[in-house]
Amino acid sequence: MLYVVTGPPAAGKSTWVREHAKPGDVVVDYDLIAGALSGPTPACGGTHDHRGAVRDVAFRARSAAIREALRHAADIDVYIIHTLPPADALAKYAEHRAHLVTIDPGHDVVMQRIAEQRPSTARAVAKRWYSQAAKGQHGATTATPWQGHPPGTPHPLHAPPPTTSRTW
Repeated sequence: MLYVVTGPPAAGKSTWVREHAKPGDVVVDYDLIAGALSGPTPACGGTHDHRGAVRDVAFRARSAAIREALRHAADIDVYIIHTLPPADALAKYAEHRAHLVTIDPGHDVVMQRIAEQRPSTARAVAKRWYSQAAKGQHGATTATPWQGHPPGTPHPLHAPPPTTSRTW
């Protein structure tokens, strides 16, 4: 099964995946890939501030990992963390009957976490995420803290989003 985990920076996407993925599942996480390529850089915001060649190589590696992971999503659980999936990515995920999990603890919480834990560039990404969410461009309803659709209960991207959500 394919799970696409979306939400603004510092929302808790990686934490959600760590809490749900099992040994043998495939997890595609840009920050983990970039960290594996360069190692953490605590002086620059830990493993969330990737620049230059590391950023470029990590994005290409992530794209290749997503392509390969999609080939296996019918046989094993695949988790893809994708903060701002564009329409073509959402369409590709829908072809694989993906389940979209949106993690959003709220604008104020996210901005506070960014101020404390992330490079300043994450602020602009969060603003763009919330702007798109307000326009309904994420493909699903925005969940509040740890709401959404955990394994076993997610809604497919190709189905209409629920009108209500439950706290998990």
